[in-house]
Amino acid sequence: MSRFIIVDDHPLFRAALRQTLSGVDGAMRVDEAGDLNALNAALEADRDCDLVLLDLNMPGAHGFSGLLLLRAQYPDIPVMIISAVEDPKVIRRTFELGAAGYLTKSVSPADIRSAIDTVLKGEVYVPDGVNLGADDDQTQFIRRLSTLTPQQIRVLMMLSDGLMNKQIAYELSISEATVKAHVSSILQKLDVDSRTQAVIAASRIEQGQFEQLFSPDAA
Repeated sequence: MSRFIIVDDHPLFRAALRQTLSGVDGAMRVDEAGDLNALNAALEADRDCDLVLLDLNMPGAHGFSGLLLLRAQYPDIPVMIISAVEDPKVIRRTFELGAAGYLTKSVSPADIRSAIDTVLKGEVYVPDGVNLGADDDQTQFIRRLSTLTPQQIRVLMMLSDGLMNKQIAYELSISEATVKAHVSSILQKLDVDSRTQAVIAASRIEQGQFEQLFSPDAA
């Protein structure tokens, strides 16, 4: 039996997507999560999952950070993004961060089922008009971001929120020395000299805006 987890903060959309999944061939179990904490709880309770269907803009996440964290923490679980964002650059970024597929919320139920079948076969579903080979000056930085551990991603997210080491230590229930070690490793992996540069580099993935990594305009 296949297990899917729908991760979206809109109950009506989750219900509609659950109905769409009923048309996918084979027996299945569909779980739902309204935020990343609920997703983590579902995966901690049962890590056996065939596909996570993830919205980009979720409570507890900043744009791509949810995908980044999920891929780092559960690299064996395929993730398909389902988002209102149709920008080819945004879509390409998700694949650079490890997504197995990308669907816009405007596609038909038949297209959703077809895309899911493709991913379940171990293939990658890429929307028409998206060129995954179109590297740019931010591609290498995205790849460096992908080397961060789950805890380092959390620390970077908190740095982006303006938290100091003491606050981060409290939030993550770790020592300040451990936070400092994580920050040092983040700087090394991102090839920057300071925490400020790390936050600026992450926030300016494209066009000098925060949008593409930590807060896309819509999702």
